[in-house]
Amino acid sequence: MIDELDKEILNALNENARVSFRRAAKKLRISPTTLHNKVKKLEASGVLKGYIPLIDAESVGYTLMAIIGLRVKQEEDIEVQEDISRLPQVGAVYEVTGDWDLILICYFKDRKDLTHFLKKELPLSKIQRAITHIVLKVVKEEKRISL
Repeated sequence: MIDELDKEILNALNENARVSFRRAAKKLRISPTTLHNKVKKLEASGVLKGYIPLIDAESVGYTLMAIIGLRVKQEEDIEVQEDISRLPQVGAVYEVTGDWDLILICYFKDRKDLTHFLKKELPLSKIQRAITHIVLKVVKEEKRISL
């Protein structure tokens, strides 16, 4: 479990993960050593999983985002999850309740790229049904968790 100081540290890193420990520690009113030790503890425990740049997909050529629902043959469920997770177009795989077993968030360069993915890269023999939604506009997409 995390304490209040951990939450403050995580919020500071959410604001700017590139800030120096010295500057962040000053803002949090703790020593840089304390901050360093707390961050290492958060990393070791798996609370803090890493530091990544937030890249605008369109700026690097991925102009099409799709949300894909899959109904999977139950005996193939785990294998399908593992296979799909390895595909580079797949940004996220969620196992969900309801009409679909998996929801995928995928990024494509164009419709041709999407079509190839749907017809050639998905393990179709293990999938009972699929539905594809093309994202017209991203209203909100927040990777940071508010504490």
